[in-house]
Amino acid sequence: SLTPTDATPMKRFDLMFGVNVRGTYLCTQACLPQLIASARAGRNPHVLNMSPPLSMREHWFAPHVAYTMAKYGMSECTLGHAGEFRKFGIAVNSLWPRTAIATAALQMIPGVDVGKCRTPEILADAAWHILTSDAKTTTGNFFIDDALLVQHGVTDFDRYSVTPGNRDFIPDFFVD
Repeated sequence: SLTPTDATPMKRFDLMFGVNVRGTYLCTQACLPQLIASARAGRNPHVLNMSPPLSMREHWFAPHVAYTMAKYGMSECTLGHAGEFRKFGIAVNSLWPRTAIATAALQMIPGVDVGKCRTPEILADAAWHILTSDAKTTTGNFFIDDALLVQHGVTDFDRYSVTPGNRDFIPDFFVD
């Protein structure tokens, strides 16, 4: 709900916090026993949140305080849980897109040109690199999809464009 304060009913505020912050915390808490068991068994346990890098710049908050706070609450879970679970060998990281991604949620925003978006596959490929990394050494990070892929040698980003050849993407929120 990308609405200003006076247009954000408390029911919507509570829903955003319930889904984003409480949902992230609760799912991590519910999975923690299995994550610990996985680490003790020598596996490579990861938690990956879809949340943005933390930036305390006013322009990210001003247009939609409630939404920004809800998304940043997820990022705060990443930071806190990474520190809390490091001793177990459990990685907790965040992944965020640099550009708008063509999803069903985006179609709910009027006037968005989906042709100026990337496909969800860019996030899937970036997530794979995170989830196959060493949990003991890759934790507490806020990854941006394309920057991470570049670090892993990806140079062809045209395959992620809804409109092949497009270079004019809609930037996503929260990426300075």
